[in-house]
Amino acid sequence: MKKLAPSILSADFSKLAEEVREVEEAGAHLVHFDVMDGQFVPNITIGPLVAKSLTGKTAMPLDVHLMIVDPDRYIPEFVTPQTEYVSVHAEACVHLHRTIQMIRSLGVKAGVALNPATPLSVLEYVLEDLDMVLIMSVNPGFGNQKFIPQTLQKVRELDAIRSRRNLDFEIEIDGGVGPGNIQEIARAGADILVAGSAVFGAEDRHGRVQDLIRLMNE
Repeated sequence: MKKLAPSILSADFSKLAEEVREVEEAGAHLVHFDVMDGQFVPNITIGPLVAKSLTGKTAMPLDVHLMIVDPDRYIPEFVTPQTEYVSVHAEACVHLHRTIQMIRSLGVKAGVALNPATPLSVLEYVLEDLDMVLIMSVNPGFGNQKFIPQTLQKVRELDAIRSRRNLDFEIEIDGGVGPGNIQEIARAGADILVAGSAVFGAEDRHGRVQDLIRLMNE
């Protein structure tokens, strides 16, 4: 079963809990949490207080994506009772193996994100330690961007590596995912599909969530 993770980057923060409950009731599986610091990416979004504010407001686990420099300083702040995944960018980590071990020592699943131009080879010696690889299908920093088609081949290659080496990490994709391409992305091997504006920008969010889940699991 593929998982849909609506990104709250596209939600209305004045009624965040209400909007999260709405997509949960429609069948979404995770809350994707985009954290940006204005240094690693050219935008500033949300911090740990917002993550903690969702505790008890939804039954969905949190999928925390840290687009920040020096993530080791802040990882523990994002580990709440509902945090399931914490992902850091390979490009932002000086000692990637150490950072992965730190995440796992806190009792959550460790993910590593790769920008569109970053090759899979940077993960060669840490894949066995990962619970998830997050493939960015846009350049991180802003929502509502167009999907970069070359990243689909990266998903296929990663899925083939996973099968060849008999590994069980999940593959997540984030950026430009919507009704027009979600089926192709899922077929390429992605397990968790992040959708922001495609969900929260829809007039009928309940229907949109159900349509996306149906398409990616067909």
